[in-house]
Amino acid sequence: MAASTSFNKKVKAKLRQIPGAKPSIYNNQLLVSTGIPSLDSVLGGGVAVGTVLLIEEDVGGRYAEVMTRYFLAEGVVSQHALSVVSASEDPQRLLQRLPAPVEDSSARSTEPPPPPPPPQGCGDAGGKMAIAWRYQNQPKVQSAGTSTLGHYFNLSQTMEADRLRAVSVDCTGFSDLVAYEQQHLDNTHSTHCRYQCVLQRIRKRIEEGNFITSAACEKRNILRIAIPGLGSTLWGSTGGATEHTEEEEASLLQFLLALRATLRTSFSVCLLTIPTYLFQTVAVVKRVQQLCDTVVRLQSFSTSLKTKNPAFRDYSGLLHLVKVPCVNQVAPHLPETLDLAFRCRRKKFTVEKLHLPPELSTAASRDQEDPHTSSSSWAAGTNPLDF
Repeated sequence: MAASTSFNKKVKAKLRQIPGAKPSIYNNQLLVSTGIPSLDSVLGGGVAVGTVLLIEEDVGGRYAEVMTRYFLAEGVVSQHALSVVSASEDPQRLLQRLPAPVEDSSARSTEPPPPPPPPQGCGDAGGKMAIAWRYQNQPKVQSAGTSTLGHYFNLSQTMEADRLRAVSVDCTGFSDLVAYEQQHLDNTHSTHCRYQCVLQRIRKRIEEGNFITSAACEKRNILRIAIPGLGSTLWGSTGGATEHTEEEEASLLQFLLALRATLRTSFSVCLLTIPTYLFQTVAVVKRVQQLCDTVVRLQSFSTSLKTKNPAFRDYSGLLHLVKVPCVNQVAPHLPETLDLAFRCRRKKFTVEKLHLPPELSTAASRDQEDPHTSSSSWAAGTNPLDF
């Protein structure tokens, strides 16, 4: 008769699969896609659930608005719940302009076609094409990223209304903020009142939708929160754009701190876009960046002198990775390179590695720069070496 023991084999608990989310390979943190697969690969696979993604808007906010539409469109395709808060634009209009998903799998492939074989007499004896030595060891560019979490969308087409009606959407517009301000203006400051309205609606949505991590729920889902144009003058706070009181400056920072603490205990993720280029106080921008988990700054070429530079003619702007998330791990994930740029074409928005065009040959550049090396300068009596 075998002796009984108190040893019990430890069985790893099987995590419940949530649509549109997967655990990270680095820290097992649950990730969701931003809607832009190339941006997901830069951020380490996606955006961690329970974190805040800040996009510092470009001048005009054109490309930041495109990224917001990608974020919401990914939520619709993944059947996630949406919460849109906007003081500058009607949230319903923003939802009506979401890009349509690309259903054809062949259209999702963005790998360039194989290069044609080099002509005879070009390259070495083995047929290898001769390229600049500084590009031989560079890794191949994958503009669409390696993430399989997100979907691909077509900016030239809008999403069907039936898809949007199939998900739970909560919208908060400027009229809702003003109505809440008129009811509670006697108790709180007007600037802090609008942020308090948004915070209360987000907390109520999390509780009623069972997005809290401690709530018992058979079928889990993700709540996506999008707040474009936060901190602008329409919110009643300039955030450092003009002279303001200490209470007005602290209202935005207090809201970010409370929002981050609320998301930490919920299955939700938030995307913010803030026009930091309007802020005159650098300290306010640094504090805003510190209160967010991931910070990305967009530098558009449309209002910059860099458009005249031929090195940037193929790109729409630069993407600066200001802060990377560090959740449940000792060191944050760092991308392969920080020299990033983005392209916004008629159908898609991609993040790519910035590559400069190859320089001209040394002999050609010398002929153009040094006029004394031309053949005409070596005529009789014009040689600069003659004494």
